Amino acid sequence: MFWNRAMETIRPEELADLQLKRLKWTLRQAQEVGLYQRKFKEAGVSPDDIKTLDDVEKLPFTYKKELQAGYPFGLFAVRLKEIIRIHTTSGTTGKPTVVGYTRQDLENWSDLIARNMTMIGLGEDDIFQNAVNYGLFTGGLGFHYGAEKVGMTVIPSATGNTRRQIEMIEDFGVTVLHCTPSYALHLAEVAESMGKTLDSLRIGIFGAEPWSENTRAELERRLGVKAYDSYGLSEMYGPGVAFECPERNGLHLWHDCYLAEIIDPKTGERLAPGERGELVITPLVKEALPLVRYRTGDVTRLIDDGCACGRGQKIERITGRSDDMLVIRGINVFPSQIEHVLRSLPEVGEQFMVYVDRTRHLDEMTIEVEMSRAGFSGELQDLARVQRKIAGELHNTLGLRTAVKLVEPGSLPRFEGKAKRVIDRRGAV
Repeated sequence: MFWNRAMETIRPEELADLQLKRLKWTLRQAQEVGLYQRKFKEAGVSPDDIKTLDDVEKLPFTYKKELQAGYPFGLFAVRLKEIIRIHTTSGTTGKPTVVGYTRQDLENWSDLIARNMTMIGLGEDDIFQNAVNYGLFTGGLGFHYGAEKVGMTVIPSATGNTRRQIEMIEDFGVTVLHCTPSYALHLAEVAESMGKTLDSLRIGIFGAEPWSENTRAELERRLGVKAYDSYGLSEMYGPGVAFECPERNGLHLWHDCYLAEIIDPKTGERLAPGERGELVITPLVKEALPLVRYRTGDVTRLIDDGCACGRGQKIERITGRSDDMLVIRGINVFPSQIEHVLRSLPEVGEQFMVYVDRTRHLDEMTIEVEMSRAGFSGELQDLARVQRKIAGELHNTLGLRTAVKLVEPGSLPRFEGKAKRVIDRRGAV
C-alpha cells in the first residue's frame, strides 16, 4: 500500500468501489469468528445482503466489551499459527483486548505509518527518536517499523529517563520526536531546566491522548518543532489510522483501509458529515482480527470540504471520548476542554489534575492547577487574582462553576505514557 502513492489521491468513485470490495472481503473474514456468526444471525443479515456502502447500516455494531469477552483468542479469524505477533490494549477494567497480527497485517500496518510519515515530508535523512512504550502498547513498535520502512535512522528510546532522552536528542542530532503531548511538555520542562535548546528537532509527532491547539502552540514554541497529531487505536492495528497533512486542519483517515461513520452515541443513528458524534470504524484489510462497525468511543466529525493537499475527506481532531465524558450537574465536560482553557493562560504551568466528587448529592469538580514559575510570586493578592481569572475562563467555556486550587510548579504528577488527569471519586462515596 505504501509504495502505491496513487492511493493517497484516489478518485471518489474508485475509492467507493475499492471500499465496497474490501468491505465484502472483511465480512467474509468476520464470518470465521463465532461472535459475528451470532451477531449476523441475530441481526438477520449476511454478507450477501451488502450491495452498497450504505448497506453497512444493516450490520450490527461491535463493542469493546465484546472484544474483552473474547479473551484471549476467541476473535481471531485465522489459525493461531498464522499469528506472528500479539499486542493488548491498556484497558482500565477487566481483561484486556487481545489484538493478533498476521504477517500481512504487520506489512499493512507499517505501510500506513510510512504513508503518514512521508506525507509530512519525512525521509531517509531524518533521525527519529521513538519515546513511547515498547511493550504491549502498539505505539512503540508501530512507529518503529514504519519509520524503518521510510529509511529513517530509528532510536528506540522508549519511555523514562528524561535527562537521557534529552542527551540523545542533542548528541545524535534527532530531527523527529514521537511521544505523547503530555510527555513532550515534561521533556521541554526538563530541557529548559538543563539549559538545553534541542536545536536539531524539526518535527514532533504526538498522539495517544487528546490535545488542543493551545498545546500545539506551546509545544512548537518550547521545542522548536512543527507538531502533528496522530490518531489510532489498538483494535485497528494501532497508530496510523489517521494523521495530519501539512495543512494541519483535520486528520486524513485512510479510507482505502478504513470505512468511517459518525453516529449519535446514544441512539446509534448515523450522522451527516459535519455533525459531531462517535467515530465508528470498519477496518477493510485486517486478517487476524476483522471488526465490523467498531464503536471507538472517540468523539469527532467528518470534514467533507476537501483539503488543499488533495487527499480527500478528513476527520476533525479528537475532542474527547464518549465514555470519558464527565457529566457535572447535567453539563457534559471533556477533559480536553479544560486543557484548552488552561493552556491559553500564561499564569498556568505544566500540569493540572481534575477531581470529581459528590457532596450532598451534588457533583463538584475541583481542578488543581500548577502555576507557571513566572506567575508564582507568592503574594496572596496575586494568587487570588489568578485563581479568579482561571475559574472565570473555565466557567465561560464549560458553562459551570468549578473550584480551582493553585499549587506550586512541579508539584503535580508527571506522566511518561498517557496522562491520567481525571480522578472521578463519585463512585467511591
